[in-house]
Amino acid sequence: MPYEVNKSDEQWREELSPQEYAVLRQAGTERPFTGEYTDTKTEGVYECRACGAELFRSGTKFESHCGWPSFYDPADSDAVELIEDRAMGMVRTEVRCARCGSHLGHVFAGEGYPTPTDQRYCINSISLRLAPAGE
Repeated sequence: MPYEVNKSDEQWREELSPQEYAVLRQAGTERPFTGEYTDTKTEGVYECRACGAELFRSGTKFESHCGWPSFYDPADSDAVELIEDRAMGMVRTEVRCARCGSHLGHVFAGEGYPTPTDQRYCINSISLRLAPAGE
């Protein structure tokens, strides 16, 4: 699938730190409870760290106590793409940035969280950059 932001592997490696590259471009996962935004309450917009696309808003972030930032809805239905992921011996739904194809995390449903969508977008902090409100 062609993305609006399309760079070579070499370009991504130059622009991202090794840790960012491992998660965003190789679908890695940061360790739980280590991410910059896991417990952040700052109001603002969460953007893709790779391309700057608006992905989530602080108003949809909630405490899931799972070790990663959790959101119940993306900022726009076209902001992310959902892809079946059969890695790790299970079936999950991978969440990618729709603008550049970078790996963000996974989305889960039916876990019983008291959110309007009954979904938990479990996103790696390192995949995001927070633009605080008013800046």
